[in-house]
Amino acid sequence: MSEGYKIRDQTLPHFVTATVVDWVDVFTRKNYRDIVIACLDFCIKEKAMVLYGYVIMSNHIHMVVQFGDGELSDLLRDFKKFTATKIIEKIKSDPESRREWMLERFKLATESHSRNKNYQFWQYGNHPEEIYSNKFMWSKLDYIHLNPVRAGIVEKASHYTYSSASNYVSDTGLLKIEKADIPIVDVLNLNNFTKYNEY
Repeated sequence: MSEGYKIRDQTLPHFVTATVVDWVDVFTRKNYRDIVIACLDFCIKEKAMVLYGYVIMSNHIHMVVQFGDGELSDLLRDFKKFTATKIIEKIKSDPESRREWMLERFKLATESHSRNKNYQFWQYGNHPEEIYSNKFMWSKLDYIHLNPVRAGIVEKASHYTYSSASNYVSDTGLLKIEKADIPIVDVLNLNNFTKYNEY
């Protein structure tokens, strides 16, 4: 991880990204996305993770997350290790037309790193960005929630099931998140909410 992308204050919220090695489109399958959701749910309920927003795209995940009960970097490491193990198990056991190709990609990724012996699922690093203001928080939440719209998957951000946009629009979603405060300027014109419903 470069010097500019380290978690310096482990108690503050951070925007983080977890990317599958070689940008393999693992999360086009629901069964793999559901493993990530189950793990996030566990971390929220049992590990004191505070999740402000997230999106699961085809080959990466964005989150705004906080951990007041220890080191955020440790929590993210454990999250990635657990999901990697479970997803690779699922690739091996479930019907998967891309099984051999995907496992080969994950096997090859271990050759440049000694940490993983069999398979490497996630790229190293989380590209963490410290959330230093409410305005910056919302710029990252907007970026997260509009990802599926920019990718042409849905017309409205709140229609994408595997993100927290619907939590902010209608208080519904797959996970219980901690909703960020709306900046004062946006309370006046409801900018963020119309954006999620109209775009």
